[in-house]
Amino acid sequence: MRVITGLWRWRRNPLRRATDLAEAWVALAALVLMVCVAPVVGVLVGTAADDALRRSARDQRAARHQVTATVVRELDRSPLDVDPETAVAGDLRSRVLAEWAAPDGSRRHGPVLAGVDTPHPGDRFRIWTDEHGRTAARPLDAATAATHAVLAGTGAALATAALAEGARRLVVWRMVRRRYARLDQAWDRVGPDWGRTGTGS
Repeated sequence: MRVITGLWRWRRNPLRRATDLAEAWVALAALVLMVCVAPVVGVLVGTAADDALRRSARDQRAARHQVTATVVRELDRSPLDVDPETAVAGDLRSRVLAEWAAPDGSRRHGPVLAGVDTPHPGDRFRIWTDEHGRTAARPLDAATAATHAVLAGTGAALATAALAEGARRLVVWRMVRRRYARLDQAWDRVGPDWGRTGTGS
């Protein structure tokens, strides 16, 4: 809002100083950066992030495989696991010792989190593994990639707008300080004679 209110300094006025006009130009430049440049930066950053995330998701889908694991036995809950008393039912996962087949056909086993409320030996569930058969996180899906790209673009646009406003404030602050310094110098020249008869003040 201050950017827009700074534009009034363009009007013709006998009391208008050169610095008032300079402040108005700085306000206009900041407004153009916020309205025109910031969205362009946001779109460019969002597009670049979307491309990178989509490539990453493609690579993850190519390198990770969903396989069926079999519960060997349930393991004790880790102290870092979610507290069952406060967790939402959908968030509960059991920690089990399971075995599964790697892509090369070899058998693997290890502790994993199973989406089974009460696991019993022999229960089957799906897990993600890498090309060597080690457990891996679920590949990034298109919706999550798009959300992250939108957030990156929005953040870049907001950061550009904030940078423009910060630069405007800095420039105006320096101009005001310079103006006050000139006023102090003028006052130092006139001040000692202020109010004396015949001094012309």
